[in-house]
Amino acid sequence: MAIVLAVATVILLALLVKHAARIRTFFIEVGGELAKCSWPWDPQQAGLKRYKELIDSTTVVVVSTLLLAGFVTASDFVLVRVIGFLTRFHTNA
Repeated sequence: MAIVLAVATVILLALLVKHAARIRTFFIEVGGELAKCSWPWDPQQAGLKRYKELIDSTTVVVVSTLLLAGFVTASDFVLVRVIGFLTRFHTNA
């Protein structure tokens, strides 16, 4: 096991050395692209006001998810009852 780990480490280090310039270029380009992004907060704001858009968007997603989950659950409940009644396999609990 130790030999396999050592060989894997040597191969990984060899690949890192071989492709160091490409890896460095990749991270420089990623930093440049992230600088161009429009982030959902105003850097001039302080405190929770800075994250107002982010909090609002998260709230919308959570509420929408809960509503969809409720709809799917209710639909499943109704369909199980209807299909059970139609096929006469429902139990008398």
